[in-house]
Amino acid sequence: MRAPVSIIIPTLNAEADLPATLASLMEGLQAGVIRDVVVSDGGSCDQTVSMAEAAGAHVVTGGPGRGGQLRRGVAASTGAWLLVVHADTQLDAGWSSIVQEAMSKQLAGYGRLRFRAKGFAPAAVAIWANVRSRVFGLPYGDQGLLIPRALYDNVGGYPDIPLMEDVALARALKGRLRALGFTARTGPERYQQGGWARRGARNLLTLIRYLLGADPEVLAQAYRRR
Repeated sequence: MRAPVSIIIPTLNAEADLPATLASLMEGLQAGVIRDVVVSDGGSCDQTVSMAEAAGAHVVTGGPGRGGQLRRGVAASTGAWLLVVHADTQLDAGWSSIVQEAMSKQLAGYGRLRFRAKGFAPAAVAIWANVRSRVFGLPYGDQGLLIPRALYDNVGGYPDIPLMEDVALARALKGRLRALGFTARTGPERYQQGGWARRGARNLLTLIRYLLGADPEVLAQAYRRR
């Protein structure tokens, strides 16, 4: 029986984070879970692509925009299950056994978010993210997403939009995502640069505007300007 899981990683100038992310996935290879690793690059000008190729990943390239990148990455993968992991997100040890159990029960879901930083602010933002995921059914991409390909295809997959692609997919899944128990530790740099409270408030405002019908292209332009 061939390994069931395709890992999909969207990248853009991710050379600082990608090696550790790939290393955290190694236990899945050893456990016979991972069928292939697809890195979908959005036009990196650093060593991201060469690093991915050296690690044995299948690399697909195209324009930037996480929705389109993820859509292309899934299209290039071959597994019956998909596990989407952001380039700056590392899965804690033990994730592969949790994923195997979820697959045996045909469960789609996401991980518990943590930041690779200490202090009140990182903990508070992570708590909010995990509450948002459980209560509102809206996990973000940096929590990791496990989903059967058949279900992914049935709901239309990731839309080719520059922002909120993870929320769009979660809404299409209509409450069929579960908290699976593995931990996804993501990088804190964007919050540290922009300020934890300020960036958290901006993310919440962006989410609210999207849910109220704002154009993702307009939201992405505003997001990049700040």
